[in-house]
Amino acid sequence: MKAAIHPDYHEITVVMTDGTEYTTRTTWGKPGDTMRLDIDCLSHPAWKGGIAKITEKGQLSKFEKRFGSFLSAGVETAGRQEEKQEKKAEDSK
Repeated sequence: MKAAIHPDYHEITVVMTDGTEYTTRTTWGKPGDTMRLDIDCLSHPAWKGGIAKITEKGQLSKFEKRFGSFLSAGVETAGRQEEKQEKKAEDSK
């Protein structure tokens, strides 16, 4: 193996958005550097909101209009259940 061709692998401290810290090994930065995260699993909507956020903004219904319901066949989401209840209420008037 050739000498001095591999990057330096050292420890850094990672600070998450809520202030928690952990130490990891990486080639990023210099030994002892601190990486402060702007987005992590505690703040990103993909982890915080889940399907409720997608349903709220109508993304699921927009997808189903375009591609049909092949991905959600047999799966009832909160938004779809509410739509069915509203439709039943209107029909019974």
